[in-house]
This record gives sequence, structure tokens and C-alpha cells, in this order.
Amino acid sequence: MAFSSSTRDFVALSDLHPNLARPNVIGVVIGKTDVRGFPDRKNIGSERYTFSFTIRDSPTYFINVSSWGREEYVKSLAGSFRVGDCVTIENPLVQSKEAEREEKFNPVTPSGYKLLLSENHSVVKRSSCYDMDTKLLSLLHLPVKDPQDYYSLGDITANGQSLDGKILNVLAAVMAVGEPKYFMTSDKRKGQRCEVKLYDETEVSFPIVCWDNESIQLAQSWIPRETVIFAADVRINFDKFRNCMTATVISKSIITTNPVETIVDVYTVEQLKEKASQCAGKPEPVYGIIYGYISTLDIDDNPSKVIHNRCSVCRFLVTEMSNTCTFCSDVSSDSKSTFASFDILIDLTDHTGTLYSCYLSDWVAEETLGCTVHQFLTLTENKRTALKWQLLLERSKIYFKVTLSPNWRNGLKVNVLSCKLADPAEASQSLVGKGDWR
Repeated sequence: MAFSSSTRDFVALSDLHPNLARPNVIGVVIGKTDVRGFPDRKNIGSERYTFSFTIRDSPTYFINVSSWGREEYVKSLAGSFRVGDCVTIENPLVQSKEAEREEKFNPVTPSGYKLLLSENHSVVKRSSCYDMDTKLLSLLHLPVKDPQDYYSLGDITANGQSLDGKILNVLAAVMAVGEPKYFMTSDKRKGQRCEVKLYDETEVSFPIVCWDNESIQLAQSWIPRETVIFAADVRINFDKFRNCMTATVISKSIITTNPVETIVDVYTVEQLKEKASQCAGKPEPVYGIIYGYISTLDIDDNPSKVIHNRCSVCRFLVTEMSNTCTFCSDVSSDSKSTFASFDILIDLTDHTGTLYSCYLSDWVAEETLGCTVHQFLTLTENKRTALKWQLLLERSKIYFKVTLSPNWRNGLKVNVLSCKLADPAEASQSLVGKGDWR
């Protein structure tokens, strides 16, 4: 199977094999290591450099990619993209992997192969997922492991030192993100460390430590008391100095931010409002699913009302006047850029009531509307109106996150995490005991 972009055909990762000549692949980067140097056995006194990353092109398939070579080449390539970016790879070498040996240090993948990049023959390009395939963006929010296969923080604490050195999956919310700390190792190499505090319903504070630049940069984009992470294959250790259990992000780890598939609780609008009122004074957001429909969607007026610029580093909205990001101020302005993104307020309704001014933004909006920002901007007003009426009043399965916000309408800020047409049988079954659909 192959799928195509605007200019070339790409081979699906599941269809790769060593006999395939000059394949082109596309995927979203879901994991990445820092560049490391090793003594070059062929050239005594010099070093070879390497780094690895993992790309995904479907809910069920992802593959590891490695690059080896000169310092200038490897560092330049590694610096050209980050986790969350979409990349195209031309002419990688497809090799069978030795699973037992390689997956000791690399993410476990469903593929029996790995990709190797050659400086002379392979080309890697960072591409906008908005221009290539918006479906790739949703893959960033799908865990690479069974979303129900994880330890609660309380379970880790309760098991204590019996879990020391074990590799586990963790699902938790972010309580606080520490400042990165930089140091010099004994062999004169630069090092860094960042500690994040997690919490869930079983534990109020649990440390997870990041030692590499890639995971530290990712952690800096997390929003305390809002972001949820599914951390696959982190190492659990007992910290003798602090007398507590900790987690560490390692080269095998893949962290999924705000994983949608871990959300299973179904609410009606009325039940959600009641649930939120019970959580008054608590910082934890409420996650769930509503089977309802979009009742207000104002996208056929001035496009500037629903499209704003975001920072390409942290994805926060940037100020309109300066067009610069004030959130990730520690990142040099030379490495930052902005991109146009949807920011739409919609109303969601079911048979019990309406949630007003819900936030539909970024890639979720593109997936819901079925078009990129750039495609949307080319539509005439009549076509934007037609698009609106394709979506209005259609029964949908809506994943959401609700946080208490006194400044928001009705005191609830609702972020739409996914909105797709509902399967009629599934929707009907979910409404048993919740009242009939009207």
C-alpha cells in the first residue's frame, strides 16, 4: 500500500522490506535521542557520531531510524527537526533488526526492520504536517503501548524497591515542570537535567527525570495541572538520597502528550456540568467523551477571526502585534518561527443541554474540518458556509478536557481533543441509562 502527497508517492512503513529499491517514507516523529559521539575504530583519535529517532505513519505502525557519520552531518541533521514534526525520508537503507539486542536501548516497534540513513544517499526533510497529511498529527496523541497497560503512581510507590530498575509505563498528569539545569561531566562533556513532578488520583507528587535535550525540550511545553502524559518504557528507580521512587526517561522511552485513547468515561452535557461542579476548588481537569453535535460553528465570516499564529517550538499562541512567543523565552528567536493555526469557539449540544464556547484548535480543528489552514484560506465564503453545514447537527463522538476557569463562560473551559462522526450503534449503546437521544 502507498499513499501520496502533493508531489510523490510514499511507501507505508508496514510495507517496507530490504529488497525495496529507493523507498520514500513519511511519518511524524514520536521519539528522538540526543547526538552521541564514539571513538572511531578506523581512525584512531577521531569520533563518529550517531542519533536515532522513531517515526509513525499509522495507529499501528512505527519504525526506528538511525544515522551515523561525521559530526557536522549528524548534528546538522539532528537539529533540523524535533519530536512532533513531520519528516519525509528519501532512500533510507532498510535492514532487518536484531530485536533482542536493539530493543534493549531503542523503542520497541511492531516493525521487523529499521532504517539507516546515509549521508551520501539519504535525504531527510522536515515538512509541515498541515501541508502533507493532517491525519499524521493525530498520531502524536496515540500511545505506542496498550493505553490501559500502565502503573499508577501509587502502585509504584507501594511496590517500592521491588520495582527498582524495572521498565514500566506510566499515565499521569503534570504537576510542575522544573527549570533545566546544566553541568559539565568529569570527561568534559556538557550535561543537563530537568525534573518534572507528576500526580494522579493515587499520588500527589512523583518525580520523573529527563537527562537529554529532546525530552527536556518536550517537557518545557507541558502545562502544569493541564497536560497528561503516557510515558512508555520509563525506568523506575529507588532514590536512596531522597528515600523515594522516581522515574527516568531513557532512550527506549516514548512519551505521548495528552493521549486521547486513555479517555473512556462517557458523559451527557448535564452530567459533565454536575461533575465539574463537584470538582470546584480542585485543579484536576475532567476528561471524557460526549455523544452530541456541533450546534454553533462560525467559520463562514472573516477567516481572521478563527485563524491565529502559534509558536513552532511550544505551539502557544503568539501576540498579534509582535508575532513573537513570550512563553518559551529561553529559546533563541533565531530558531523560532510561527505558523497559522485554527482557533475556533464552538457550541456542543446533546439531549440534556449545551456547552458554550468550547475550544476547537490546532490540528484537532483541521481534522474536524477536513482541511488545512492553507486550504481553508482558499475557500470562498459560500464554500466555507457549505463546509459549516456539513458539520452542524451531525451526531459526533467528542473527546474533551474541561478545566474550571472563572474567566470562561459558565466557569468551564472546554477543550475539544477529537471530534468525529459517531458510529450509530456505539452512540446508542453509550446512551443506555443516560436518557434517549433526541
